[in-house]
Amino acid sequence: MGEVAFIGLGMMGLDMARNIIEGGHSVIGYDPSEVALQAHADNGGLTASSAAEASQNAEIIITMLPNGGVVKRALFGKNSVTDTARSGAIVIDMSTIHPLETDEIRKQLLVKSLKMVDAPVGRTSVHAKIGNALFMVGAEPEDLIRARPYLECMGNKIIDCGGPGTGTRMKIVNNLMSTVANALTAEVLTLSDAAGLDRDMAIDVMSGTAAQGHMLNTTYPAKVLKGDLTPAFMLDLAKKDLDIALQYSEDLAVPLTLAAQSEVIYKEAQNKGHGAEDWTAIYEMLRKK
Repeated sequence: MGEVAFIGLGMMGLDMARNIIEGGHSVIGYDPSEVALQAHADNGGLTASSAAEASQNAEIIITMLPNGGVVKRALFGKNSVTDTARSGAIVIDMSTIHPLETDEIRKQLLVKSLKMVDAPVGRTSVHAKIGNALFMVGAEPEDLIRARPYLECMGNKIIDCGGPGTGTRMKIVNNLMSTVANALTAEVLTLSDAAGLDRDMAIDVMSGTAAQGHMLNTTYPAKVLKGDLTPAFMLDLAKKDLDIALQYSEDLAVPLTLAAQSEVIYKEAQNKGHGAEDWTAIYEMLRKK
């Protein structure tokens, strides 16, 4: 196995890089944060001063970054991956970005004789920490074969979504469901509180009917319902993913009325200072209102 470059050692990326190291691979990481680089070194990784330096000897180059603009700068900007990457190397982009950006990036990488696997991450930073991430993968079959051993170090479920670009598209569809469900859950629980119902009883009832959902059974009890708003999935990131879905729906001429209303709620939560908290902070905001 060749050397792995890991670009983006943030809340999820740092633990994912560590899991690859624990899988027996050499991982050279880059992040603009000196704190993140030191943490990666403490985990047994090598560090680089730029994306270009990290990528120069890598067979696999992983990007785990906050948005499409940052991904493109890391791949094509100054001191970037494409300045040094070897012909035939595979870029695995695990970021959540607009599907049309993924398509554009793949085309630009092919010009540089680089392969691409889009493999955005399902589940949360908690799962990433223990190596139980889920990956929605879009790739040519032979590229997925090469990427799979590294993905398996980081996750326990790898779903081939059907070819290049489909991983990103599946992630946007998936996150549209979850981000809108989160806003609905917050509103439903707020209405329940206002109606004078016992919250635990209301959750028990809805968990046994057609209203049953992951939010009430797992997501909310693990975070906001126990007073913990440290981010398993940051509200700012949920809003970003929701915005991508809304933009993509416009590209496809598909109206998303409920999603558009949910976007208003997320924006209000950001304006009230909840952006860096867990996405379930929407419920906390609505309760205060």
